[in-house]
This record gives sequence, structure tokens and C-alpha cells, in this order.
Amino acid sequence: MPKKTSEVLEQAVAEPIRRNPTQQRSRERQERILAVATELIATKGSDQLKMSEIAERSEISIGSLYQYFPDKSAVIRTLAERYNAESRRCIEEALGAVEDVPGLQAAYSDLLDQYYEIVLATPAMRDIWSGMQADKHLLALELEESRNAGGLLAETMLRVYPHSDAVQVRESAFLIWHLGEATMRLAISCAPGEGRGLVEAFKRMSLREILQPGCVNATIE
Repeated sequence: MPKKTSEVLEQAVAEPIRRNPTQQRSRERQERILAVATELIATKGSDQLKMSEIAERSEISIGSLYQYFPDKSAVIRTLAERYNAESRRCIEEALGAVEDVPGLQAAYSDLLDQYYEIVLATPAMRDIWSGMQADKHLLALELEESRNAGGLLAETMLRVYPHSDAVQVRESAFLIWHLGEATMRLAISCAPGEGRGLVEAFKRMSLREILQPGCVNATIE
């Protein structure tokens, strides 16, 4: 079974990839570092992100920067964790109250639309994704996030279709969510009209499985 969201967050916090600031000044400095990194990623891409430039624009020494983030991967991971935490919050909020088929269809459709709009409005996200693909540890984080988000979707599907094969539903939900991430990457790489069409195509394809798990028959409007 997928890990609970709280377990994943606790594991991420426990891993010694950066110093945990305890004083207000340290927290403010860390936030400034991350804001600068986000701006640089949005304008230059994650591949061109340099620790020396982060330090310079954050107006701190390179040594001080390394006290918070030992390398570029740690910076990207921290930003990814924040996006992931916000994404999980939205998923939990959207799916938590679902009890029937119409509610499941509406909640899932709205989630895809909202996520696409967020990605379009946050250029740094696509480059953070790119940076994660080149690092096996960051790639593992992305995979675990898909597993957890898929788990939330599976729990909702099983609540609506309690007699479905739980293993099959969880496998399908995991795959759907991971392919959904890939669809978003592709969509934002295309012209707006084509990108929106790709999101809608994925929505139709994935809803066929979500609303018809196993042998359950359902009609998609």
C-alpha cells in the first residue's frame, strides 16, 4: 500500500539535505535563497542554475549558502517538496468529500484543470521537473509523489466503488497520476491551444478507467 502523506513528509524532513533554520533571521535568509533560486530557474532553467549566482543574488557568501543547501539538487528538491505539499493539499481537499460518481468525475476534472493553470502560471515548475529528471534521487522523490497522489485517488475510487478490486484500482490510480504529470509537461511545451487539447484528451482517457474500475459499469457524460 502507498505510504501516507504524513509519512512521506516526515521522511523528507528527516533527511539531512539542508540545515533546519531555528532563528527568524535564518528562516528569512533561507526564504530569500529559495526566492532567488526560483527566479533564476524561471529565467535560465534548472540546468543553468549555479550556486555561486544564487549566493551573489542572495547577498550571502557561498559558504553561508552551503550551510543551508549543500548542492544544487538540495535547492531543487526543497522547491519540489513545496510544490508537492501544495499539490497534495489541493488533492486532499478536492477528493475528501467525494461520495458518488458525479462527484468523483467533477472533482477529478477540476483538479486537472486547476493543475494545468497552476503550471502555466508558474514557469519555474517545468524547469524544476527537468532538473529532477537528471537526478536519480530527485526522480525517486517524484515517483513517490505520484504514488501518494495516486493513493489518494485510489482511496476515493474505492469509496465510490467499494466492491472493486483494490489492487487493480491502486495500480490504475498510480499509473494515471504519473501519466498525468507527463501530460502536463507535454502540454506546457506546446502552443496554448494544443496544450489545452492534450489535457482534455488525457482527461477523457483517464476518466474511462476512473469511472469504470474493474467490472463496474459507469457512463461518462
